[in-house]
Amino acid sequence: MRRTITGRHSVKGRGALSNPPGRFDRQQLETVDDGWYQDEVPDNIETTLEPDRAREVISTNDSPDIPFEQSINPYRGCSHGCSYCYSRPSHAYLGLSPGIDFETRLFYKQDAAAVLESQLARPGYVCKSITLGANTDPYQPDEKRMRVTRSILEVLVRTHHPVSVITKGALVLRDLDLLGELARQGLTSVAVSVTTLDNDLKRVMEPRTASPQARLRTLAALNAAGIPTAVMVAPVIPALTDHELEAILAAASAAGTRWAGYVLLRLPYEIKDLFREWLQQHYPQRAAHVMSLIRDMRGGRDNDPRFGHRMRGTGPYAELLNKRFRLACQRHGLNTTARPPLSTGLFTPPTPAGSQLRLSL
Repeated sequence: MRRTITGRHSVKGRGALSNPPGRFDRQQLETVDDGWYQDEVPDNIETTLEPDRAREVISTNDSPDIPFEQSINPYRGCSHGCSYCYSRPSHAYLGLSPGIDFETRLFYKQDAAAVLESQLARPGYVCKSITLGANTDPYQPDEKRMRVTRSILEVLVRTHHPVSVITKGALVLRDLDLLGELARQGLTSVAVSVTTLDNDLKRVMEPRTASPQARLRTLAALNAAGIPTAVMVAPVIPALTDHELEAILAAASAAGTRWAGYVLLRLPYEIKDLFREWLQQHYPQRAAHVMSLIRDMRGGRDNDPRFGHRMRGTGPYAELLNKRFRLACQRHGLNTTARPPLSTGLFTPPTPAGSQLRLSL
């Protein structure tokens, strides 16, 4: 059952201000003030975690905008609570809200390691790099005790399978042993997202993520361990975070990172309204300007889903942003060479349970 949270009221440690129905909900609730008693909005909402019994854990995509074909998301929903998260609309498929529900009603892939091993053992499986964190963060806070991401990495280490990781969480350093072993075989890379260097902005925009400084220390530690890294300035929000682009790239370069990318803010489906609420609450004087710039880069709309445009935008402001990114990368020695592809030639399929090993005579 979806929690009823209405009105613009900051909930401690949460990014969304409300819990609107998802686009598939048949029932729509409307709050009416009749002058009688109203439930108070809680100051804090606990996170619940339920098992997700998936028959498969590897997802595939053929989007030309995304540089991978396979991904695994150990969790559905994300307690990081980023106000802008493009993955929020996915909670509507569960009959839950992309708002508060997305960051408090979480699901973990039960038996993910066993299911993955079964998929990798299939006779027709073709080894292609897997990305962890394409939809929700694999190192969100509950991973510390659930260890779903670690169990997946253990399978990939045993099978010598390539994997790339995208995260905002410093918890990735817990798995340096596994990532280091993969890196020595050319089987892994880690991208860390850094949206802002401003701690005050981070606290209201990405309430349960690692601090900007912790993310930079994470990049430095990964690089020191010999693990290839990239920094993702994502998302870039015009008139709010875009002025930090050069500073973030400089800081990541100083931490030893040699590759970088950026993504313009995306506002698909329910996110456009949730983000507007957040802007009005925290930055009311510049909210209209932020949305005006977004529409200028999205063909006059809040969101442009077209392949080839959705990640970078169009128009003069988007072109200027791209030029600034390229010049800053050049200045700080980023992207001077192409990132080497992760090796697929070492992959060793797991032996299916109950089968006999083949003997070479």
